[in-house]
Amino acid sequence: MRYVSTRGDAPALDFREATLAGLARDGGLYVPAEWPRLTRGEIAALAGLDYPATAARLLARFSGGVLDEDALQPIARAAYARFAHAAVTPLVQLDARHWLLELFHGPTLAFKDVALQLLGLLFERFLGADQAPLTVIGATSGDTGSAAIDALAGRAGIEIFMLHPQGRVSDVQRRQMTTVLAPNVHNIAIDGSFDDAQALVKAMFAAPALADLRLGAVNSINWARLAAQIVYYFHAAVRLGAPERPVAFSVPTGNFGDVFAGYVAACMGLPVARLIVATNVNDILHRALSQGDYSVGTVTPTAAPSMDIQVSSNFERLLFDMNGRDGARTAAQMAQFAATRRLALPPAPPLFASARIDADDMALAMRWAQDAAGQLIDPHGAIGLAAARAADLRRDVPVVTLATAHPAKFRDAVERATGVRPPLPARVGDLFARAERCASLPATLDAVIAYVREHAAR
Repeated sequence: MRYVSTRGDAPALDFREATLAGLARDGGLYVPAEWPRLTRGEIAALAGLDYPATAARLLARFSGGVLDEDALQPIARAAYARFAHAAVTPLVQLDARHWLLELFHGPTLAFKDVALQLLGLLFERFLGADQAPLTVIGATSGDTGSAAIDALAGRAGIEIFMLHPQGRVSDVQRRQMTTVLAPNVHNIAIDGSFDDAQALVKAMFAAPALADLRLGAVNSINWARLAAQIVYYFHAAVRLGAPERPVAFSVPTGNFGDVFAGYVAACMGLPVARLIVATNVNDILHRALSQGDYSVGTVTPTAAPSMDIQVSSNFERLLFDMNGRDGARTAAQMAQFAATRRLALPPAPPLFASARIDADDMALAMRWAQDAAGQLIDPHGAIGLAAARAADLRRDVPVVTLATAHPAKFRDAVERATGVRPPLPARVGDLFARAERCASLPATLDAVIAYVREHAAR
């Protein structure tokens, strides 16, 4: 399996090289040169596997020539050993048609753990034969940061620098990052939005001032992280009847990585009836998919901060496929977008639907889940559920909403909507008694580069 850049002007890499590289040299994102395909029989056979075994089998399709299924088995079992539920990503039924896919049973209570616990072990495996230190840089709107830090804290040969928008993450999200005091962990609060943080990370990969450092990525620009997210679509769908029965998924998303993993699952042969892209009022993805209007607006802070995004970096991967995998055309589009902050797009593939969910509908979805099924859900999952319940689908198609975070990560918003304040699980119950460590910087490339150069291992 070889990996090519969406912008067509970077060398093709194998799975190990793409995992360690993160962003391509031409500024593009790595994708497989072709999508692997599973037969109906191969999909049906997944029903007999537990989650780690499913992960090993599917990831072997992307890691050919580097790691086979036998080598991936112990890595996957170690990655998911710390999850609080034996099923890793259990399905919970809400009514005759709607299901929640709980992705928050990992150590930091968010779906990012599913991929990042695995990615941390892959980094360690791939660096074992190459002692050059890896400087991991990332941006977070809340959950990626804590999951990446948990996965990489204390690992030899790795320094992690995580940028988050100051004052725009929940108190739980912030403390899950800033209370990790391992010497290889560096938290940076920037005076700006998540989009500013994400732009700084991309700029650092191209900065001559950091050319002597080996930079790696943990955001979903890293292909291995996104590949790990494909697994839970297959795992859920086969438990609801796939491949004999199509399944729809509603995905609360701002950066498009989680829903793109569902798109890849469909490209691999999984019978996905629809991918519902659920946004909050920061609705660039809804406008892009429903109106062809991919244009940047002003970020509006909401009770679902992980979706307060106006530049969806993973959307470039879909554009690449929509362009017939023409890297030069995709590069020209991204250059135009960088200059004008807008693109006019052709109709989206019919696999996709989208919805814009406001604060009132989000709160109503939280109350419905509690009243109808006794389930407390977080604001992001509520946005997905509201979009799922409004979707125009055949009545015999089950709809799975991705529950991306534990409700306790957003206690204030959940309490306002439901009257119930969800308690923190025991494994993070002392979070507010822990000391914090974090640097505050302006949202400028010079300031962040200077901080990284001062603290990075060489």
